[in-house]
Amino acid sequence: MSTPAPSNGPGATPGGLTPEEKLYQETVRQLQKTYAKKIKPLEQSYCFEGFHSAPLTPQDIGSKPMVLLLGQYSTGKTTFIEYLLGEAYPGAHVGIEPTTDRFVAIMNGPEPKVVPGHAAAVSGDLPFSGLTKFGTKFLSRFQVAQLNNPLLANLTLIDTPGILAGSKQIQRGYDFISVINWFAERSDLILLLFDGHKLDISDEFKGAIQSLRGHEDKVRIALNKCDQVGQQQLMRVYGALMWSLGKVIPTPEVNRVYLGSFWPRYKTPVGAIYEDSTGLLASEQRDLLRDLRSIPKNAAVRRVNEIVKRAQQARVHAHIIGHLRSELPAMFGKSKKAKAMLDDLPGEFRKIQAKYNLPPGDFPNPEAFKTDLDAFKLADFHKFSQRLVSAADDALSVDFPRLMQRFPADGCMPSSLGFPDSSDDDDDGDGGGGERATSAGPAGSQASEKNGSGPLYTPISPAPKRVPYPPPYSALSATSSSSGRNPFSEGPESNPSMLRHRVMFESICDPQSRMMSSASARTALADSGLPTELLREVWDIADWDARGELDKVQFEVAMRLCERLRAEEPLGTARRHVLGELGLQSRLHG
Repeated sequence: MSTPAPSNGPGATPGGLTPEEKLYQETVRQLQKTYAKKIKPLEQSYCFEGFHSAPLTPQDIGSKPMVLLLGQYSTGKTTFIEYLLGEAYPGAHVGIEPTTDRFVAIMNGPEPKVVPGHAAAVSGDLPFSGLTKFGTKFLSRFQVAQLNNPLLANLTLIDTPGILAGSKQIQRGYDFISVINWFAERSDLILLLFDGHKLDISDEFKGAIQSLRGHEDKVRIALNKCDQVGQQQLMRVYGALMWSLGKVIPTPEVNRVYLGSFWPRYKTPVGAIYEDSTGLLASEQRDLLRDLRSIPKNAAVRRVNEIVKRAQQARVHAHIIGHLRSELPAMFGKSKKAKAMLDDLPGEFRKIQAKYNLPPGDFPNPEAFKTDLDAFKLADFHKFSQRLVSAADDALSVDFPRLMQRFPADGCMPSSLGFPDSSDDDDDGDGGGGERATSAGPAGSQASEKNGSGPLYTPISPAPKRVPYPPPYSALSATSSSSGRNPFSEGPESNPSMLRHRVMFESICDPQSRMMSSASARTALADSGLPTELLREVWDIADWDARGELDKVQFEVAMRLCERLRAEEPLGTARRHVLGELGLQSRLHG
């Protein structure tokens, strides 16, 4: 299996890794070593898996950062992913009815394909082996979608089924809330999507949100489809959502809610579009995209944070089980004593807190702990082992602090980990239903490890040849900006995905729909002097969705095809070159 291509940018080491990428790889490798040696034995000794989650694998620790999307049906989760990627992922389906009926992990790959859940769960190259505990019914509703998109080089997106009414969840055949919690533990950011027309929070959605306790720092909230209501109505919708959230999320702080209309630029907006909040929505969308861009830069620090949190939970768990086990009589009356302690579990927790000087906030919910403990016999647990707890204490007091000292003073990884930079997020954007553009830096390289044993994370197929720029439809591309501060504005020669014919398109297209009619396109393409038969084939390639009209990217495809055909390049070769330059490789498989 081939190793992902290393970066060759400024500051790259002879091995091909930049200093920042090398630091990330060394951090993950040290975390894997420390966890396996000092934390995992403690978890296994006191059956931590039965109360929290299964032991982490090297793939879990070394996997790419994850973004988990949650929301009720038809709030725009799948469409939001298309908005980010600039294209649909394999197997995606969008509709006003509940359409996404499975969990989908969208990952990078050489070509569009779908990996079934059972195959993904047993693959040693993917971080999903822990999903086997949810059974075959869940795995039949899980899949990995791969496509060659540079925004997935250092990020994995998790699309989820729309959450319905409470009684509907029972029919899924698996524990939906537990699956959500499994992904939440491994995610770097959790995005809750709401629809301005559906503000009610169902019982099951409330349960899913409440299951995210302990992960509040990862949660972001977005109100979608805001351009489908007027400004005055939007103010009322926002207030109603904040009131609903206050009932579900019991925190003294006010949650930040991002406003936006996350609609892919290659799709025609559905429904009436209000333009009185365009500037506000553009600013809000840029703020959310800036948050998303920071994920790969903070990935190493967050990995340390998650392992530290897990180590603290395992340490407290060991003290609880060790204390309860030590209180049992040596010979007779074990069951009676165990029942008495479980009936007064909060009191036992207070004894443990006082005896070992443990913070109350690190203790689990007594009722949930009691329920989990019912599946075990207290006398079957190992006695308290100071050696195992001391090893975990050593990791918390020595290994992890030493690891944190290696990071930059601001605690963030620089932006060379392969995701667009957020330093130039102040370009003009359009928050309405038409063109929604933000600026972004070039997508860099995928971090890799060259230590003789292959990369820490390897896709099922060999690593794809990377596209250096986001596709023009992506929300993170900058095809509509000409700002000198925009790193995409170096000119068509240095950035082949720049739309060279955008000015012509703007002068001809319909100003309302932002589309070019077939009649207008006929005139523009006829100026190339190519035969009508050849222009008909060019139109078929450019109008891939058979709408009978072209958007700005489709027009760019048509014009570039004409240029190459005039240079006597074969149509098939011209098609491959043009779609490749524009980051539209998925169209080659269409």
